[in-house]
Order: sequence, then structure tokens, then C-alpha cells
Amino acid sequence: MNDKTISKARTLLTPVVRPANPYATLGAAALAATAAVLMAGVLILGPGIRFDETVVSAQP
Repeated sequence: MNDKTISKARTLLTPVVRPANPYATLGAAALAATAAVLMAGVLILGPGIRFDETVVSAQP
């Protein structure tokens, strides 16, 4: 290998640091808040709740 290929490989392997995206942070916070509300709803309802489904007949 020559010196040019080694330097090219080093540039390709160097990680590129991107600036932080505020929308990604907002989306992650919204996802965490939604999960927290859903878990709180499960704890409030408890394991004893039951939703009865109505029986739908195919015949009129």
C-alpha cells in the first residue's frame, strides 16, 4: 500500500460529528411522555379491568 491509500482510509474512517437536532430531541421527549402516560393509565386501570366486546351476528 502506498501513503495515499492509507491517508484516504483514515479520512473515511474518521467519524463525522453532526450538530444536535432539536427536533429529534423533541420527538424523543414526546415519545417518553406518551409512554409514561400509557404506563400510568395501565396502573390506574389495574389488572382487574375487562372490556366486554359486543357479539355481532352475521344474520339480520
